[in-house]
Formats: sequence, structure tokens, C-alpha cells
Amino acid sequence: MSFQPIKTKKIYEEIMEQLKDMISSGELKPGEKLPSEREMSDSLGVSRASVREALTALEALGILEIRPGEGTFVRETSVSRIFEPLAMVLAVERNPGVQMMEVRRILETEAAALAAMRASEEHLKNIDEILDKMKNSDRIPEAVDYDLKFHYSIAEASQNTILVRMMNTVADLMHHAFRSNREKFYADPVKGQRTIHEHEAIAAAIRARNPGLAREKMLEHINHIEADIEHGLNYQKVD
Repeated sequence: MSFQPIKTKKIYEEIMEQLKDMISSGELKPGEKLPSEREMSDSLGVSRASVREALTALEALGILEIRPGEGTFVRETSVSRIFEPLAMVLAVERNPGVQMMEVRRILETEAAALAAMRASEEHLKNIDEILDKMKNSDRIPEAVDYDLKFHYSIAEASQNTILVRMMNTVADLMHHAFRSNREKFYADPVKGQRTIHEHEAIAAAIRARNPGLAREKMLEHINHIEADIEHGLNYQKVD
């Protein structure tokens, strides 16, 4: 049995941890300007060199942005910056739609299972309200929008923020890429009703606190979406 020497954190690492905690808690918000190096060093009781080292390290990680002559800011998350790499995948990969559906299948089935275990009463109420609006929409584009919100609400009910961000990015990209197809599915009386029933079954399984059934019903729904896209309109596999 061998032990490794215990190392204390360097001062700049302690400063980094404090700043990351302040950002994750919302005390420091995206786009917000940090105090000056002098103000931070006085407040923390450390040298300006340690503060500068911490800020430089956080900038390298993409968390902060140092603007010469202006100051240091919490970097804002750009939606386009998130979408660009995935949009590139769709543009150059073989069978991008198939791969995106595989990712959705992995993320959304587990999101449904976690929602069944973790959803609060407020989450359940939100899921039901969105489902009701989707069922009673007078316009097909509106129903498709509520379809996307329904999936978002389940991700939020999982109470896993990383999963929410990942799923929302993938689902949003799929939503925009195949929106016209989805609208045609809703316009089809048979497919439209089937989609509604599948959403009802997913919501019922989550409400019943049955993660296995929620996972099963979500998988069934995603499989039908994929089959509809594959055999439907404007989407062909590339061999």
C-alpha cells in the first residue's frame, strides 16, 4: 500500500474555486464584469499576481473573458456557439439524422426514467399543462412547438442540469432540421393521434413514478419518430 503526499492548493487555485462557485450559484452572471484585480486582491487578502493567475487560468478554460482596457467579464454562453459544431456534423457526417436520433434515444429515455423518480409536483403540473396545450392547439405549428416544450419539461423534471443542456441542444437542432416533417406528421390524422397518445403514455408513466415504463414509452415514441422520418419526407439514409 502506497500513499501519495498530500498537496495543498495553490492560492490561485483557491481563487479559481471561489469564482467558479460564484458563477455556478448565479452570484456572478454571464456578461457581468468582475471587480478589478486590486479590489479582488484587497478583498481576498492575496497578491494581485495570484488574482491575475486565477483570472488567466479561467479565461483559458473559457469561463472568463479578459478585455484589455475594459476589465474581466463572465463569458456569455452563445447558443450559436453550441449549435455550430452539431450543425457541422449534420452537414458533413454520413447518416447525420440517424446518429442524432441515436443520441436522442439515449438521452431522452433516461431523462424520462429520471423524471419518473425525481419530478416534483410542480414539474408534473408543468408536463401536464404543456401536454394539454399541445392536444388543444388549433394550429399545427403551435402543436409542434408544444411537442418540443413537452420534451424539455421532462428533461427539466430529471433535475440533472447537464442532461438538460445536452438534451435541449440535440432536441432543438433536430426540431429545426426536421420541423417540416413533424408538421406533416401532425397533419396526418393517424400519425397525429398516435403522437398525442404516445405523449400521454409517457406523462402517465412519469406521474405513476414508474421509471421502467417511462423509459419504455419514451423509447417507443422515439422509435416511431425515427421510422416516420426514415420512411417519410425529405430524409434518406446514405449508404
